[in-house]
Amino acid sequence: MKVIIAEKPSVAKNIAEAIDAKQRRDGFFEGKDYIVTWAFGHLLELYDSKDYDEKMGSWRMDNFPFIPEVFKYKVKQDSNDRSQVDQGAYKQIETIKSLINREEVTGVISACDYDREGQIIGDIILDYLEVSKPVERLLLNEWTADEVKQGMQKLVSNTTMRPLSDAGIGRQWADWIIGINLTSVATLKYKRGGSKALNIGRVLLPTLKIIYDRDLEIENFVKEEFHKLTGNFTGLSEGSEAYEGNYYEDGKDKFEDKGQLEKIKELIGKKEFEITEKIVEQKKEYPPSLFNLSGLQGHVTGKFKGWTSDKVLKVAQELYEKKLITYPRTASLALEESLFDKAQKVLSVHKKGLPYEEEIKFHKGKRVFDNSKVESHSAIIPTYMTAKGLSPDEKVVYESVKNRFIMQFMPIAEHEEVTLHTKPKEHTEEFPESGVFISKGRTQKVEGWRKVEKIQSKEKLLPALEIGDEIKLLKLKIDTKGTQPPKHHTEKTLLRVMETCGKKLKTAKESASDTETDADSDEDENEVDDVDDTNQDSEEEVELLKSILSGFSIGTPATRAETITKLKRVGYITAKGKSLICSEMGRKLVETLPVKTLFDLEYTGKLEKTLSDISKGEVPKSAFLDLIVKFTEEAVDQIKQDAFHIIYEDTSQQKPRGDSLGKCPGCGADVVEGEKGYGCINWKGGCKFVVWKEDRFLSSLKVSPSKQTVVRLLENGELFSRSFVNKKGDKFSAYLRYELNKETGYYSWKMHF
Repeated sequence: MKVIIAEKPSVAKNIAEAIDAKQRRDGFFEGKDYIVTWAFGHLLELYDSKDYDEKMGSWRMDNFPFIPEVFKYKVKQDSNDRSQVDQGAYKQIETIKSLINREEVTGVISACDYDREGQIIGDIILDYLEVSKPVERLLLNEWTADEVKQGMQKLVSNTTMRPLSDAGIGRQWADWIIGINLTSVATLKYKRGGSKALNIGRVLLPTLKIIYDRDLEIENFVKEEFHKLTGNFTGLSEGSEAYEGNYYEDGKDKFEDKGQLEKIKELIGKKEFEITEKIVEQKKEYPPSLFNLSGLQGHVTGKFKGWTSDKVLKVAQELYEKKLITYPRTASLALEESLFDKAQKVLSVHKKGLPYEEEIKFHKGKRVFDNSKVESHSAIIPTYMTAKGLSPDEKVVYESVKNRFIMQFMPIAEHEEVTLHTKPKEHTEEFPESGVFISKGRTQKVEGWRKVEKIQSKEKLLPALEIGDEIKLLKLKIDTKGTQPPKHHTEKTLLRVMETCGKKLKTAKESASDTETDADSDEDENEVDDVDDTNQDSEEEVELLKSILSGFSIGTPATRAETITKLKRVGYITAKGKSLICSEMGRKLVETLPVKTLFDLEYTGKLEKTLSDISKGEVPKSAFLDLIVKFTEEAVDQIKQDAFHIIYEDTSQQKPRGDSLGKCPGCGADVVEGEKGYGCINWKGGCKFVVWKEDRFLSSLKVSPSKQTVVRLLENGELFSRSFVNKKGDKFSAYLRYELNKETGYYSWKMHF
């Protein structure tokens, strides 16, 4: 008898059905040879800092940096009341413990998701329970009955998964170290009022910087004006249709000097023209690649209103747990070559009844099956299960995955591109030798895979003209246009930048349609074109794959959506339609926080790459954590030493503050009157400047500070009085300075005469 631990109840149910463990109990399923139980994702969580040391219960700048000697775990706390243990999680942990401790149980099978987080969900539970019985690992890409049965025949020892576990634990501990320390000191230093913290994170800040940089590009954009000359022509034969051509000279059709085009216009206004060249090209259009998670999120958020990348992931996860699609948190754009038979079976199920069923032909081409394009998990495809009773949201995601899969086995789309060169019949010295009007047309010859989602081809027909045909000029027009600023990031474009860690990769289509449009043009935000019209895998696609598969990225497919959602939730960015824009608080954070490394895409990419290398057994976890600790200690010191400024002030529940009495000599913040003294408003940021109303030293001199006293002290740096009284009761005159003791960090009075 063995205990199988699944990541969620729905997956446990799928496993139980496949292995005939049909008896439902409280917290598990039981069969003849197996007991199937489950977690609810993470049942355990890392200790809070105050769990290690009571003094960490209150945030004080002096307490940081704080690095635990040994990281410990506890049953997760109730999300509604952090002071209480989550009773559901506690009960399930006890259930798992009791099942494993049964005398007849000889071993455990971890069946959590086959990824970094899934590995540690199982491992942390097993370590917490101090399980000594043998542990095996079930590694699957989907939860259909066939896959579960096959997977149970190919179990591996959980010890072989140690590198993946190290990567997951390393990521978790690193984010705790950076998050706890830098969030605390940044909040103490730069935020006033309210209960919410300034969130500082390893993945959060570089993502914010991407949006900030794009906003800045837009604000600093300087429009460059240019001019184009367009001609309208027609053939001389009866019924010949008109067509349009753009004037080119030395290979360019955009001109800074409008006068240059006006001369050409005047020169050729009454000339006769002819076709001097006709180029006909037959082009193939391959379908866009299978989806990885970022691709699926970009496709859905770009095509459908009201969708976020986080929502796409949640719906995809539900479909995965319902056995309808394969593992969604993948970075791969192709299938493993071992999946030929499986893919053929899936295709045979889903093509039935389609109006273009006869055109769907299975093949083993490298665009679909390529081990070099797969990292851990293959691309997302449907399973052989047929979907029934899907919700509208589930249908959007499921149909997107299914259609993209079917596209791969449809005929390659083909179109014909025709280019006509129109020039004056008689060449004159005034007309440039390279001057020519170029017209382009496109005719779709084979729809192929475009039929699957009824993607309309953008046809532009040219009249049937041949070289030497005489042409009549109908009209010449000069248009003044201008370059346009880049557009704000959307979730689709942001995911691509995160996936490639900011590498500026362009597809052939993007390069051909740069941001040069009429000043008054208004592009339809809802128009989506996911089609890659290249004939072969372009250099950009190859570089994209290298970047994705190397692990050099910001976050992982599983975490990017939550990062974008969190940026909105904490108020660093706002969404306007599909556009993502940096908020005032987000801007101040980028511009103010002195730890610039945290915003560096290159640095963040290296950290993620290191985690990827740990998962492959190429780098030890300890080396990574040593790097994180050193970075955090230096970053905390940078913030502590930084000048005083406020990034965000929440005044909604804040008591009105008194007028400023002057600037603090220590940090430059305002000094105000409080109930017990006159202090710096930056006390949460670690500033110790305060003159107590019942100061012991001043009391011994028979004086007490007033507002005017503190104002003079701040203005002059010292106080003078003839009214000080010594121990004998005699009055005397002296100067007082209030100086910082660098050893203690506190201010004290110094007298001189």
